[in-house]
Amino acid sequence: MKKWRNPTRAAAILSCFLILAACSGQNGGNAESENPAASPSDSTVNTPDTANPPASSSPDESDAPSPEGSKRPDTRSFDLFTKDGYQPNEAKLQQGTGYSLYIFDGFTFDAAAGRLSLVSDSNYNVIIEPLPSEYSLESLRKQGDEELAKFGEVQDYSGELVEHPLGYAELYLQASGAEGIKDYMIWKSQSGKSYLFRLSNPKGEAAAQFAEPVQISLSTVEADPS
Repeated sequence: MKKWRNPTRAAAILSCFLILAACSGQNGGNAESENPAASPSDSTVNTPDTANPPASSSPDESDAPSPEGSKRPDTRSFDLFTKDGYQPNEAKLQQGTGYSLYIFDGFTFDAAAGRLSLVSDSNYNVIIEPLPSEYSLESLRKQGDEELAKFGEVQDYSGELVEHPLGYAELYLQASGAEGIKDYMIWKSQSGKSYLFRLSNPKGEAAAQFAEPVQISLSTVEADPS
């Protein structure tokens, strides 16, 4: 900024006013640029075309996953879609073989078999299988194709899952048939442990009450601290 050198008092006062005005203008401009208007961005990725509505969970901040090696809370609250919109529902921690997960009312868990199913109809179920640290993705893909081909046409939805509690699946094969839907998925938990999920969701009145809660439960699977 230019300095004024006129020795007169009037010039000095004028200089002060000019400096203050210039500074005020600069501060006003910076304040406006530091708070740009938000611009929402939507990303759309192909997701499984199923009869199941997208699941949504929004646990409270206090319900965030515990650091590795610490005890998980006995209960957590998740939002489930109901006829009145999304409502908080409590899920209880259950212990599997080498892992734990949260389960909602209306479901039962056989820890020895790794089987999570509806109490009202056990045909609606998912089998949870912990995978070894070294596994062949191609071998599992082949196995999944063979299993699901008996049920219907197999579709591959591997990768990012938008508006789905699991978020990302290394492998996601699905077959739809006259009897309903079957999924074959490989998913990795936050600690880096991989699991194989085999879901059976037959056509029927219970299909809607099964899909979203079981997907949220699977997203909470976590290996026991070593």
